[in-house]
Amino acid sequence: MIPDKLIVLEMANNHMGDLAHGLKVITDFGHVCRQFPEFKFAFKLQYRDLDSYIHPQMKGRDDVKYIKRFSETKLTRSEFDQLVKQIRNEGFLAMATPFDNASVGLIEDQKLDILKIASCSFNDWPLLEDVVKTNLPIIASTAGAEIEEIDQIVSFFTHRKKDFVIMHCVGEYPTPDERLHISQIDLLKERYPGIRVGFSTHEVPGNTDIVKMAIAKGVTVFERHVGVATTNYALNAYSSSPEQIKLWLEAAQYALRVCGEGHKRLPANQNERDSLQSLRRGVFLRRSIPAGEILTDEDVYFAFPPEKGQFTANDWSKYAQFKTLKMVDKDSALCMGNAFRTDAREQVWDIAKKVEALLKLSSVAVPSGIELEISHHYGLDKFEQTGLTMLTIVNRGYCKKLLVSLPGQRHPEQYHNQKEETFHVLHGQVVLTLDGVERVCQPGEVVNVEPGVRHAFSSPNGSVIEEISSTHYKDDSFYTDESIMRNKNRKTILTYWMS
Repeated sequence: MIPDKLIVLEMANNHMGDLAHGLKVITDFGHVCRQFPEFKFAFKLQYRDLDSYIHPQMKGRDDVKYIKRFSETKLTRSEFDQLVKQIRNEGFLAMATPFDNASVGLIEDQKLDILKIASCSFNDWPLLEDVVKTNLPIIASTAGAEIEEIDQIVSFFTHRKKDFVIMHCVGEYPTPDERLHISQIDLLKERYPGIRVGFSTHEVPGNTDIVKMAIAKGVTVFERHVGVATTNYALNAYSSSPEQIKLWLEAAQYALRVCGEGHKRLPANQNERDSLQSLRRGVFLRRSIPAGEILTDEDVYFAFPPEKGQFTANDWSKYAQFKTLKMVDKDSALCMGNAFRTDAREQVWDIAKKVEALLKLSSVAVPSGIELEISHHYGLDKFEQTGLTMLTIVNRGYCKKLLVSLPGQRHPEQYHNQKEETFHVLHGQVVLTLDGVERVCQPGEVVNVEPGVRHAFSSPNGSVIEEISSTHYKDDSFYTDESIMRNKNRKTILTYWMS
């Protein structure tokens, strides 16, 4: 498993082909890294089986840069084993990059923790076919790769259920600041959701700003070239010394602390809450209201400053209901001592999801942006037994609505003085009562309801009715139960409710 907050220290050939120097590099960086326990560290080697890696006719060619470099820094298997032992002794994870198939076997034989794919080998398919046969997690750098090639590698690793990280990387050593393009991290994260994206970085070692930016973009896996300069060996322009890596890690440490938690909302900061509360508008009463009354918008006004413990404008919404616990005088503050607040948001959205599911089951297509009108005649707590949801598709000289009844729900008796309705049952069985006479309607049936006719309906398993009528007027619905008519808060309207 590739750890979170992993820093990979890449030694490459900075052991200089000198075992003692290689051991010193590992030890010196061990002293530094133990000062940063919030990070996990891996030390990385590079493996090339030079006998087979270099073409027979090119061996010994000192005029070819990399052949000369690789040949001069060659180590034996025994020496690499000693480096790996020292890596583990210093508390690092052990890691290596194979540049040929034979080196994959060496990595497995040494039981290293992580395998790295270099940018030049990113789509070396013969090498990758051997790499994925191992049980090791993989970190792969993407320098120079086209997006289609990255697509292929991500698919290749994903289908084989590999634990892997892809690394944004620029293959210039050192990389000028203007060519680091760390916003490529955003591109990779957006294109491959669920895949971890790291940063293999080659900026000049003294730059400690880049790591902060990358951490702010969410990177948790880094790779950095390291080495130690001595009287015998110089350090290249893109490798960090122990002193430089300490400053670089301090910058990373600072960035982590400043960026903080980004995967979930933080718990309440009471100082912050108290400060914001003092700047809000309080809820005050326009008139004296007796105990046991449910408040409406017309009963209150909002003003600054709020009193301690008072409900504020932020507590007032179409989902909130306030009921007085005792007599409250005009211009008094509404607070927990004189009123009780309930929040119906979860109930309302649960209803919306159930309606959406029933519409999907019925295969009735609904235009986007249509408001959902929830009628809770006796309150939301009794909506499952008595209520209805309506979608007004059009309301002109003619009107079309969809009436959705949830399973077991009943719509109470009502009538209209002006509106004439036609009910067309689209889905489910409907038990319709007209002027006290009950009839059962199946999908496809059409029923006319004249003005003045008392009608009620229910559905045992849920139903969708298409209602076609003359223009609908808000003051033209009359319930035979007077308590419903007195309930001024029996409707909730949702606009953005469909997935």
